[in-house]
Amino acid sequence: MHPPGTRFSPISPSGGALCGHQNDQAPRAANFFATLRATFAPTESLAMVEPLKLPYEVLTPYRAQIGESPLWSVVEQAIYWVDIEGRSLQRLDWSTRTTARWHLPERPGSIALISSGGLLVAMESGIFRFVPSLPVTTDSALALHSGALERLASVQFERTDMRFNDGRCDRAGRFWVSSMVLDTSLGIPAGALFRFDENGLSGPLLEGLITGNGLACSPDGKTLYLADSNRNVQKVWTFELDAAGALSNQQVWVDFASLPGRPDGAAVDSEGCYWVCATDAGQVHRFRPDGVLERSLAVPFAKPTTCVFGGPNLDYLLVASLQTAKPVEGFDAALAGALIALQPGVRGLPESLFNR
Repeated sequence: MHPPGTRFSPISPSGGALCGHQNDQAPRAANFFATLRATFAPTESLAMVEPLKLPYEVLTPYRAQIGESPLWSVVEQAIYWVDIEGRSLQRLDWSTRTTARWHLPERPGSIALISSGGLLVAMESGIFRFVPSLPVTTDSALALHSGALERLASVQFERTDMRFNDGRCDRAGRFWVSSMVLDTSLGIPAGALFRFDENGLSGPLLEGLITGNGLACSPDGKTLYLADSNRNVQKVWTFELDAAGALSNQQVWVDFASLPGRPDGAAVDSEGCYWVCATDAGQVHRFRPDGVLERSLAVPFAKPTTCVFGGPNLDYLLVASLQTAKPVEGFDAALAGALIALQPGVRGLPESLFNR
């Protein structure tokens, strides 16, 4: 397997509808896209196009220090997400908009829903299963509750100052997760990509990452996406993913050098398009499967971190964010660290569950 810095030609364009798959969404979505196509004719680069400003809802008064890994539970009709530096897990009930929080003993980088119940949590020393005890009342978004924590796998990183970061399940229920050095300003390429499944923790499968992010899987489960957010990298790669979970044919899919922001967390919609948070730019970009930037959405904070589709019809894009050391001009400082929801006119896919 090639190291992350290796350059390749982009993957060949896929045919079909706008994002390589037939669009079977509601007429509202079709009309929305028709309007956008008329306004913004697709080109090979939309980097200079003004991002769309859509209405949004701030879902909770809680402001995370580093909000990450939002997940939508179809069964619970609720959103889970973590606060890395707050060492906590949050859950927002969609119907009541009430928030509950649970303390975690280490920095959580990412989470996944487990098919048998509970959540998979990737932290500093390994992979854990966490079963939150739902409080009788959710009287405050700041109140911390407890839960049952079980270690599933331990990890020995290259350095002692490291943790797991971005993680996502593929369509077969395998959990892919990256690692990173805690102090990202050092720019040390000690990070790697790991896989956790019924056979345990495997890896490093890919080395040389600085800040691994952007993990997502295509609707057919045959393509895995991975990014590195570091300013000296700023690339998104694709890999071919076979039925056994082996990766091959790594290619540079998108180079952010000429795009607003740096690639952070990502999600794939029902049309096969890749939505990625552009941190520092206050935007979320949507790329077609051929790597062409199709449009960008503006968000009210400078540093969006991760996005996921949710809501009863999976037609909301839920975007997490982090707090900045000082206010950023052009953005609302009061919303830094917020979790918001907006409707981009396309639906997502149900989140893949960890197969256990």
